[in-house]
Amino acid sequence: MGTLARVPEDFFTHRGLALLTDQAERLAVGRRKRRIDAVPGPLRTAVAAFDASRMRAQDRARRAGTRPRSNHTLETALSILRDLARFLTEHRGKDDWALTDVPDIEAFLTTSPKARKRRLVVLRQFFRFARSQRIVLIDPTRTLIVKERNGFRGRIFTLDQQRELFRRWTTDDQVHPHEALLGILALLHGASSTKVRTLKISDIDAAAQTVRLGKRPHPVPRDPASWTVLERCLDHRAKWPTANPHVMVTKGTKVGRSPA
Repeated sequence: MGTLARVPEDFFTHRGLALLTDQAERLAVGRRKRRIDAVPGPLRTAVAAFDASRMRAQDRARRAGTRPRSNHTLETALSILRDLARFLTEHRGKDDWALTDVPDIEAFLTTSPKARKRRLVVLRQFFRFARSQRIVLIDPTRTLIVKERNGFRGRIFTLDQQRELFRRWTTDDQVHPHEALLGILALLHGASSTKVRTLKISDIDAAAQTVRLGKRPHPVPRDPASWTVLERCLDHRAKWPTANPHVMVTKGTKVGRSPA
């Protein structure tokens, strides 16, 4: 129901027929509160203070017009701190942040090796804050390293597979235009799915045949193959009666303004 409710709201608020609500913010407040409440009592006050400082920073960034942390980022940080607090009390017998040392943090990070980098970033931020507030005297994360290989570690298609996909996306009219656009921009220009989904009509310069992808500092010149696929996607979009500003428009987003 939440997704269905957002579509009409986007439609009416964009046309000035209804006022924006703070429903999303109120839901985010509830999610953060639940995470803080799940922190064991003796460790909860510091986590709540850390969250309050991040909320103030988010508000300053919004007023200054810079990029504030998203609610999802703030909630993820609280989830990590909640898990660490539980780990300390349940497995290390500690109920004071000041007692936390390097072996405690290392032991916690090893419980989820794939999340080590993300967790360590959050823990460094928290313990810097805790040290500035005299909650701890020593930052136990200061000497820790990520121990993670740089670069892509996922599965890579062979050259023959890439050629087969290129032919599929550029010559097969039965392939959906969205699949072709997503695939060809990823294959030739390393674009993530998010960059393609959030691509807007205003990001396209037809005269120069360039496209602005995400936060890349310069427009990306279009090669003939990807420009042809993009035009096919725009033709598909033109069949929808929509005011959605994105290139990729679906049945679920045609009446709103959110990305597919």
